[in-house]
Amino acid sequence: MMLKKPKFWDYKNISIFSILLLPFSVTYMFLFWTFKFYKSFKKHRKANIPIICVGNIYLGGTGKTPLVKEIFYIIRSFGKNPAFIKKYYKYLSDEIKMLENLGTVFSSNIRSQSIFLAEANNHDVALVDDGFQDFSIKPNFSILCFNSKQMIGNGLIIPAGPLRESLRAIKRADCIIINGNKNLEFENKIFEITKNSNFNLFYSKYKIKNIDKFKNKKITAFAGIGNPSNFFELLKENKLDIIKTFAFPDHHNYSKKDFEIIKQEKINTLLTTEKDFYRMTDEQKKNCDYVEIELEIENKEEFERLIKNYL
Repeated sequence: MMLKKPKFWDYKNISIFSILLLPFSVTYMFLFWTFKFYKSFKKHRKANIPIICVGNIYLGGTGKTPLVKEIFYIIRSFGKNPAFIKKYYKYLSDEIKMLENLGTVFSSNIRSQSIFLAEANNHDVALVDDGFQDFSIKPNFSILCFNSKQMIGNGLIIPAGPLRESLRAIKRADCIIINGNKNLEFENKIFEITKNSNFNLFYSKYKIKNIDKFKNKKITAFAGIGNPSNFFELLKENKLDIIKTFAFPDHHNYSKKDFEIIKQEKINTLLTTEKDFYRMTDEQKKNCDYVEIELEIENKEEFERLIKNYL
């Protein structure tokens, strides 16, 4: 979704703006559950290959795509031939291009059709990037992503807050991965909802693979992703010299004027995310670079065994 998220979504205390928007959140949830009820009675053709679904309930910026890429490598290491499944939206072309650099992507308006097409083309695992709220598909294994910096924001449903659905949706998941620092309070919430203290919960962190390229340089960083501040903090945590930052809405397409503003500090190295880089024109790419991110999963061997069991 192309939007610049309002700051009050992540306020610890619920703001007056959230309160005013609550009636719209109630309407949204009514429509959501009506649609789910309808889908539950509709017959759906079952795929003959395993489906792994990576999704979220916090709207954007939870690290789904880096996790999907890591799972792709894991599945390939088992000797499987996975395919990426991505619902087609024009504004998601950046994510699709990123995945196409790794493997085959099947993208259409209906995820289930893409899954059947992958099966027909001799792929033996369907790896769905963002489909947790799609009740027309029946995953064998569902993973929910959270980021420790935003977690669930103010805990309210859109548009009053950043959640696609309530936290109780965790009950539909088989696994949760939190990107960032350990959060015992949130872990307790998860175990309380799932009624299972052994629920599959993992932590992950980002590693910048090409960091040496940017050391000892003055950097102007910019990003149009779900949470640009997370990207800027990652750079600072890695001791890079960030002079200026520019935040844009998620999936922002950069104009000539945008780059004129970004390039004001001509002596600085212009640095962005890989996802942003894929949205740029060839001319724009000449003037900037991007960080190559690698996702490191704690207890990775246990996570790999879990995936293998579901395959």
